[in-house]
Amino acid sequence: MTKPNFAELEKRIGHAFKDKSLLTRALTHSSLSGGERTVRDLERLEFLGDRVLGLLTAEELWRRYPHYEEGEMAPRLNALVRKETCAKAALHFGLDGFIMMSEWEAQSGGRKKKAILGDVMEALLGAIYIDGGLDAARGIFDQFWTPNLEDLSKVHKDPKTALQEWSQNRKLGTPDYDVVDAAGPAHAPDFKVAVRVKGLKPAHGEGRSKREAQMEAARALLVREGVWSEDDE
Repeated sequence: MTKPNFAELEKRIGHAFKDKSLLTRALTHSSLSGGERTVRDLERLEFLGDRVLGLLTAEELWRRYPHYEEGEMAPRLNALVRKETCAKAALHFGLDGFIMMSEWEAQSGGRKKKAILGDVMEALLGAIYIDGGLDAARGIFDQFWTPNLEDLSKVHKDPKTALQEWSQNRKLGTPDYDVVDAAGPAHAPDFKVAVRVKGLKPAHGEGRSKREAQMEAARALLVREGVWSEDDE
């Protein structure tokens, strides 16, 4: 495949890489030939970028909301660093046009998949941090996250985050999750989870993982209380 014009991308993000290989590694999807090395490069940069984004987000929340308690900042941080938010940032910078992936992955809609876009955005932040330090990473953060922080921290919350924020705002404490049943073979387990919030009847959810079951339980409680709709997905 033809290598994208990274000079154009560098203009968009406001950072000219000293080590161009970092940019290549951050934007090379595992569907291209390269085997474990390609996967390893992207995942390592993604791992770092996730932590860089978390630090920059926590700092911005700490400065912007001096009267917020930890319990008020935590759900907002989760909303700002979640994969869906990173995917929106990737589209904001036009990363979908610069990702190097196999033809079959592109034809299957890979350039619009939230998981891929989110991973690449995190990897790019990691690459910028390695190449230019925290101030360089803050530069791209300030182009997307800072001006949209209020809106991004309110929308597209996952059910667990939404339930925690809702319950804490009403002085009901933090939701408790308990596994009430686990069945199925080891390679395909089925979990049933109950979520309890002070003063409310428990709600239940099922899933192939504990996290998935917890999400479903949280969603069920929020729907029952009339505070969750499809617009929140």
